[in-house]
Amino acid sequence: MNSSESATNNYQSSIVNYQLKKRLLSLDVLRGITVVGMILVNNSGGKLSYESLKHSAWNGLTLCDLVFPFFLFIMGISTYIALNKFHFQASGAVIRKILKRTLLILCIGWTIHWFHFACEGNFFPFAHLRLTGVLPRIALCYCAVSLIALYVNHKYIGWLICILLVGYTFLLCIGNGYAPDSTNLLAVIDRNVLGVEHLYHKSPIDPEGLTGTLAAIAHTLIGFCCGKLIMAKKSLEEKTLKLFVVGFVLMACGFCLTEALPLNKRIWSPTFVLVTCGLAAMLQALLVYFIDMKEKKRWCRFFEIFGMNPLFLYVLSEMTAIVVGVAGVKPIVYEGINTLITDPYLASALYAVGFTLIMGACGYPLYKKKIYIKI
Repeated sequence: MNSSESATNNYQSSIVNYQLKKRLLSLDVLRGITVVGMILVNNSGGKLSYESLKHSAWNGLTLCDLVFPFFLFIMGISTYIALNKFHFQASGAVIRKILKRTLLILCIGWTIHWFHFACEGNFFPFAHLRLTGVLPRIALCYCAVSLIALYVNHKYIGWLICILLVGYTFLLCIGNGYAPDSTNLLAVIDRNVLGVEHLYHKSPIDPEGLTGTLAAIAHTLIGFCCGKLIMAKKSLEEKTLKLFVVGFVLMACGFCLTEALPLNKRIWSPTFVLVTCGLAAMLQALLVYFIDMKEKKRWCRFFEIFGMNPLFLYVLSEMTAIVVGVAGVKPIVYEGINTLITDPYLASALYAVGFTLIMGACGYPLYKKKIYIKI
């Protein structure tokens, strides 16, 4: 090898090492987009909302249905990056940190449910407290994926994802898994393990039930594998293209299987996992291209605010929504908007946008002062 070739290789190596050390802003932006989406769809002003801002009644896929799976996907990427710092070594300190974080997220989720009862005057609702939910599912997926990352050889994680999805498909097929009623095996398991009083009461199927969490763990593991791809010692251009291709393949496979296994967020169907992970990977690749490679960053500052403190702003939004709902402020504000704008769908959406902007205003001082609230 001559001196010019050696210099070229050293230069390319230095670029790769710099890219690995440099924080990818696009990861924070995608995380922020998902949190904004979660707040937006959870806080419609009235009973009428645009279809895209509502979850599918059963089978199907709306824009609203993409929010939570995108969050789990980016959490998988973040888990890889976080544990990579410890070289995936299962030390006592790392295990304690994982278990502590899991327990805190679980407790925060349960506290939000308790807070709703407390605001209505019931301070001891423990016989009726919901044990499932968005934050409990996040906690369980984070814990499972973190422990798998520490104790399972990474070359087997792809096989583990397949086993989880195929096994879950088998349960759906033998257990009436697509029935939107109490005969569904997922509902039967949840009722027998947790008890009906501790589950979601607006439908027979708990959308964050225990059995569906198996598919959600596989979902987060796909994000973890994409995190490994992003952190590989290759050029950012090559990794971005590969991430987009992987996303397209996942999405295509998911759509090809929808005739046999329809897309369904409420049971977190295997096709839902493949399609949403594919879309999330493609979106992440596009964000990396425009934000980190082309450095077009000015448009994404709003989402960056939410991406820097996602858990804090999500919890703040949930607590605030409970207070304004119980205090009767929400219907007053909505009616005021609806008086000016007679379209109830638009009025409901504007209330949600206004609420989200207020949460952003709360997060802006933290963003400016680079204060990150972590657990």
